[in-house]
Amino acid sequence: MTTSTQNHAQNPTDPTQDQAPGSTAGPTPGRAATRSTTPTGPIPVPREGDPRLDVDAVTRALLGKWAETRLEARERAARPEMHRPLDASVAEHRDRVFGQLRTLAEEQVSLPMLPEHLGGPNDNGANVAGFEELVVADPSLQIKAGVQWGLFTSAIVQLGDEDQQRRWVPDAMSLEIPGAFAMTEIGHGSDVQSLGTTATFDPEGGDDGEWVIHTPFRAATKDYLGNAAVNARAATVFARLITRGVDHGVHCFYVPVRDEKGEMLPGVRSEDDGEKGGLNGIDNGRLAFDHVRVPRTNLLNRYGDVAADGTYSSPIESPGRRFFTMLGTLVQGRVSLDGSANRASQLALTIALTYASQRRQFTAASPTQETVLLDYQSHLARLLPKLAATYAGAFAHEQLLQAFDDVFSGRGDTPEGREDLETLAAALKPTSTRLALDTIQECREACGGQGFMAENQLVGLHQDLDVYATFEGDNTVLLQLVAKRLLADYTSELRSIDRAGIGRFIAQRADVLAHRHTPWGRLVQTASDAGNARRSSETLRQADVQEHLLAERARVKVEEVALALRAGARMAPADAAALVNKHQVEMLDAARAHADLVRWRAFTAGIESVEDEGSREVLTDVRDLFGLSLLQDDLAWYLLNGQLSAQRGRQVSADIKRLLWRLRPHALDLVDAFDVRPGHVRAPIALGAEQERQDEAAAFFRAQRASADAPVSEKALRAKEKAEKKARDKQAPKSARR
Repeated sequence: MTTSTQNHAQNPTDPTQDQAPGSTAGPTPGRAATRSTTPTGPIPVPREGDPRLDVDAVTRALLGKWAETRLEARERAARPEMHRPLDASVAEHRDRVFGQLRTLAEEQVSLPMLPEHLGGPNDNGANVAGFEELVVADPSLQIKAGVQWGLFTSAIVQLGDEDQQRRWVPDAMSLEIPGAFAMTEIGHGSDVQSLGTTATFDPEGGDDGEWVIHTPFRAATKDYLGNAAVNARAATVFARLITRGVDHGVHCFYVPVRDEKGEMLPGVRSEDDGEKGGLNGIDNGRLAFDHVRVPRTNLLNRYGDVAADGTYSSPIESPGRRFFTMLGTLVQGRVSLDGSANRASQLALTIALTYASQRRQFTAASPTQETVLLDYQSHLARLLPKLAATYAGAFAHEQLLQAFDDVFSGRGDTPEGREDLETLAAALKPTSTRLALDTIQECREACGGQGFMAENQLVGLHQDLDVYATFEGDNTVLLQLVAKRLLADYTSELRSIDRAGIGRFIAQRADVLAHRHTPWGRLVQTASDAGNARRSSETLRQADVQEHLLAERARVKVEEVALALRAGARMAPADAAALVNKHQVEMLDAARAHADLVRWRAFTAGIESVEDEGSREVLTDVRDLFGLSLLQDDLAWYLLNGQLSAQRGRQVSADIKRLLWRLRPHALDLVDAFDVRPGHVRAPIALGAEQERQDEAAAFFRAQRASADAPVSEKALRAKEKAEKKARDKQAPKSARR
């Protein structure tokens, strides 16, 4: 399963090449070229019986429920014809990606998303799992495919009735009808409820009534739409449904925009967004409508319909709940971005850690050989916490994907199930996309100038993933949604208490919060740890202690905001909104704390799915590095709130450093388990070029040292002359020395 043997050119049986420091078991097959040969610090020496990572077992755990789909998709993503070009113009890149999209259509890669009555297996988890893997081929291809099938086609499947699905889905799947997903407007990005585009019903139009789609002002122009600039022949347009003078809120309509020759249809205007900061293989553009008419039956009517006489009906009475239900059907975009962001982090870490295991810089313990970057503590501190967070994100994503599949398959499609899915996706998508951007940037810097070369992928990957932080829901807005759900849950708990008990509850919580801000808890903790750093360290390494600290942080942060906002229930709307705005930063902080807890728990559950004992031990160290890094990142809060004593606070950093050294021998096995293949890497510095340079340099200096006419360094010559003078002075008679 792992392909590291193809990544490294060094021969592990060559006696002229060095082994890992102190190794007794021999180098891991295929990884000899990446092992350090210069012990420059307290790097643990692998001994017989020490835990080792079973790469294949961990890979299987990371592959998750849809392992076969992922493996097939990884083979596809490794094919050269699917890869991102380095030197293509925007037009050339667009043409290439559209051709790749046709290949995907021919291979029916999105067939799993279709329900049985459309000829599919209704396996939505498999569809998203395969889609995510395209990010390592070309993020433009991944997002272009997402626009066509994950948004445009999915809107028809999820929001239309069976007749509409049979009319439009086959052509969308085959790419006979390329489509755009026309939701976002220039004036309203994440605020979909306030869209300006209108769809007004005219019962006199056509044979059965018509919708008049209209863009009433410039800011209502649909923007940033994939396929809109060149390829789209139709669009699923979100507009305010107006009939009989009543605005029923945002609904979705199927609107043709171009004819078979690619010419714009009457009343439809398109503009090209032009070159972007990334994802230039996608023809993003704008669409505007000037009283464009479409049949009454072009309203995707699963959650709202209009009869020929203009009467509106819906199975969901509440307009607000109806709106959020319609948008909830499109949550798969956020689910897939969470998974693809994690995969992008895995790619970046594979490149950077492989390079760091081969690139040598500065001499330290050895006078003849420089030190590999990965043997420097600072380098481990840059990359291994990101590696640990990526593992946490991968296990959390598997839980999200299974929750998504349960809802979309119908097995767990309940209002509560959808709400939980939306909250989990809104928590993880911002977390993973931010982690991906931070990880790729850190990996770029960790590779120095080589990381800035386009051929080594990292710069282009960062450019392409930049927009992941703001599309399919701006990260900040999504975290606000999470905070609102957490606050709603907290409020519902209060509602379960009778009137007499509410006062006691608030007083009790206020008393707890007050004690949390006094030194008593810290004094007890400090006394128990006094003079015993090991006891403090062992406590922080315990899973139940880490979980308690992370859960307590998440709970307290929600609780403090909820109590601060409680007065808003008695305020006028404007004053209540101002109060919420005053505490918005704390709300976001509470949402992030919740996401951290979700990831930590998912990581811990993922470890249990690995049967190999040695792998579980190594992964537990990785999990602990993740957990302690979270504590370190918010250490001020833990200290100020009395959750940790000063001694335990200091111990967090010390324990992280110990974990870095413990994990150093396993770093390459941990990235091997990501199953990032040479066809995905495509970075010369991680495919043998750097090792080849190092081998050439080592051979040169070996030959030079063996040569009789090798030049002598000035520094060595001066040292020799000084030693000789000292010896002569020592041998000279005392009278001569005087």
